[in-house]
Amino acid sequence: MKILIAEDDYNIRTGLDDLLSGEGYQVIAAADGEAALQAYRQHQPQFVILDIMMPKKDGYSVCREIRQRDDSIPIIFLSAKSEEIDRVVGLELGADDYISKPFGTREVIARIRAITRRYLKTDNNHPLQTAFAFGDLTVYPNELRAKRGEASIDLSLRDISILQLLQEHQGQVVTRDQLFDRCWGYEHIPNSRTLDQHISKLRKRIEPDAADPQLIKTVYGVGYRYES
Repeated sequence: MKILIAEDDYNIRTGLDDLLSGEGYQVIAAADGEAALQAYRQHQPQFVILDIMMPKKDGYSVCREIRQRDDSIPIIFLSAKSEEIDRVVGLELGADDYISKPFGTREVIARIRAITRRYLKTDNNHPLQTAFAFGDLTVYPNELRAKRGEASIDLSLRDISILQLLQEHQGQVVTRDQLFDRCWGYEHIPNSRTLDQHISKLRKRIEPDAADPQLIKTVYGVGYRYES
């Protein structure tokens, strides 16, 4: 899922890029309003995050032009402004949400996941649709969560991709290269530590006992295997 971030502050822009790339989004970044519109037309993202105060074109203008082309794409405004009038203007222009700076990473992820769920539920052509079993879990891709009985487990886009790939090759070894190609993308430079850390975090959420994983088995020197 491609997401456009338009933010003129380098530290915030790169921080959001790292954060959302880690969640499994394909990030396109722009440092001003004109670059944001160009990136929107070129890459056709499914999600947009707009700073309000940007060079060349402000976020309101960018939002207005995007809405003329697409009235359904999710848009979040990101700004240091906190006055109610700014929030109202942004929402009246068609924004789905509004996050005030400074913000915490958990808040950003929670809001983006919430809007992503709404998008996935309404896009019948998106590949993340069909629920599937993963051991004693039922994974709901379009809700970005899994359930074990009544307990709900929040998942990222990348978590879902990993579980889908492992489930498709149940009982077989999925190599590190396969995981990187499918779940990180061909342009990503493979890093074993990145993969191992992600699998470790995923196990803590889905395994009854992460210290003795039964669903995602490590095949040392090769990759991982799903065993139901």
